[in-house]
Amino acid sequence: MYSLTVRDHFMIAHSFAGEVFGPARNLHGATYVVDAEFRRPELDADGLVVDIGLASETLKHILGTLNYRNLDEEETFQGRNTTTEFLAGEIHRRLAAAIAEGRLGDSAMGLQALKVTLHESHIAWASYEGPVAAGRD
Repeated sequence: MYSLTVRDHFMIAHSFAGEVFGPARNLHGATYVVDAEFRRPELDADGLVVDIGLASETLKHILGTLNYRNLDEEETFQGRNTTTEFLAGEIHRRLAAAIAEGRLGDSAMGLQALKVTLHESHIAWASYEGPVAAGRD
């Protein structure tokens, strides 16, 4: 399986509900480094997994919708703990939708899987990995 990874970052504020979160129940900030790893079994006709420019641009756009936001105030996330794990899944869902919509170009139609990793710090990170519906190559 071939893969290509692009990286970006975003900053948010949020709080959590539940005793398990201890002091993180209070409003606090987080800066995440995000890796989006695109995978396919064969390279496209140009020898690519996916257009790196389009992949970077699309990730930046998706993260821009979250950047500098208090996620507690976002209607989309009402009633949810926006944990690192949850956000990895949410960004995966948005990237997968962008792939299906053709926003990463025709070569992205050969993608079969996508892994999104959010690095919360240099010692802790979480990922969500799953198939993408575009795999037609």
